[in-house]
Amino acid sequence: MTLELVSLSKNEGIGRVRLQRPESRNALSSEMIDQLGSVIGEVESDSDLRLMIIEGEGKAFCAGMDLKGVRDDPSAMGDMLKGLAEISIRIRDLKIPTIARAHGAAIGGGCGLLAICDFAITHPEAKIGYPEVDLGICPAVVAPWLIQRIGTGRARSLLLSGGTMNGEAALAYGLVDECVPLEELDQTVERHAKRILAGGPNAIRVTKEWLNELEGDKIRQQVLKGGELSASVIRGEEAQKRIRRLWKD
Repeated sequence: MTLELVSLSKNEGIGRVRLQRPESRNALSSEMIDQLGSVIGEVESDSDLRLMIIEGEGKAFCAGMDLKGVRDDPSAMGDMLKGLAEISIRIRDLKIPTIARAHGAAIGGGCGLLAICDFAITHPEAKIGYPEVDLGICPAVVAPWLIQRIGTGRARSLLLSGGTMNGEAALAYGLVDECVPLEELDQTVERHAKRILAGGPNAIRVTKEWLNELEGDKIRQQVLKGGELSASVIRGEEAQKRIRRLWKD
């Protein structure tokens, strides 16, 4: 029996995509990325959905790529990064608005999922950012989306310095749209959802499609190229040494 690592629930026009690997802070494994692709396919094909919320089960939104799971098989990371790049494009290209409910850790690829959504909401104690360079990894997949969200200068600052930040700093950078106390996170997400659902469905769909068209195909090609670039770096000696240092046998 295959473990359900990603689920989709539907209620009154809202699709909730939940990452369900809480014991690993919802780190993205190969199986999880495959299941996320299948779930996004369900969202794409359901004309009754008007909004998608992506969230994580347990104490974290998503702690990024499962580096521990591929430390002994770095070649597997290439397929994972390609899959994540393709899924990020599909999420971006959805005809309905998307909200990231980012609690706890939203790191690396997890922060990438946050950045591609139309709205992102978090709390002050969250741990958000792109620490890839600290691990000898290139954050190439997320870079185009981050530049689109916060601008080239701020994206350079974040990606080249590495590390993480709290929710309030993420708000100041423009990475998230709201930062509220954790106990108010759900009601804030619901408030955003109700505001979106109050709009005209056709007007929102056409507006979303037009915004995606204005972005153009170039950014999507850059995301795919980023997957190849990141994979080549992670297979290198520098990245492998730093990754293995995290989990000494």
